[in-house]
Amino acid sequence: MSNTSKNVDKQIDSAQVGDAKLPSVIESLFGENADRAYRYHTWLAEEATVRGLIGPRETPKLWDRHIINSAVVGEAIGKGLEVADIGSGAGLPGIPLALARPDLKVILVEPLLRRTTFLNEVVADLDLDNVKVVRGRAEEKAVRAEVGQVDVVTSRAVAPLGKLAGWSLPLVKSGGAMVALKGGTAQEEIDRDAKLIAKAKGLNPRVVEVGGSVLGTPTYAVIIQKK
Repeated sequence: MSNTSKNVDKQIDSAQVGDAKLPSVIESLFGENADRAYRYHTWLAEEATVRGLIGPRETPKLWDRHIINSAVVGEAIGKGLEVADIGSGAGLPGIPLALARPDLKVILVEPLLRRTTFLNEVVADLDLDNVKVVRGRAEEKAVRAEVGQVDVVTSRAVAPLGKLAGWSLPLVKSGGAMVALKGGTAQEEIDRDAKLIAKAKGLNPRVVEVGGSVLGTPTYAVIIQKK
């Protein structure tokens, strides 16, 4: 058995998805980028854990809770669009999204140097020519100038929805949308932060479930259009 095969087997064994369908799910989601997805898993399990970007307790759950959970957000994004992923951290959801949807152009926006260093290393190693890393906060003028107006802004576990809308929507072109991965209280956040969403020029906030065909636990995305 080759070293690559051994690494893949080890990754699958530690995934704890709950059944034997993981390899077929990875193949279905990532297609020709499946090998890159396995390599990204290795980056998260090893370097990201050592550098404090991923908690060691999360390592056994990287596939379902983090990588696949992030990739399925592509179900809520149209073809051939430009996407900015704010507060990208270790690249979630931006890198799995870029792997699953090579038709997208993805900009990873992250303020911390140690994280952007990691992201640049991963992007280079995986040879992701559809991914760019920008260091800074989404609300900064310099970042807004560099990123410009994109079709979609994604995020995952970044901030409460009202504050997130204030950061995300200024980066979205008119008619575009923000797509934020949220938990089971997503609708409550929409109701609570309705005024802040409207102030940020957000329209028609709604919750959609993504990844239902591949994940046992529902993944919810809040979609808010830009005026």
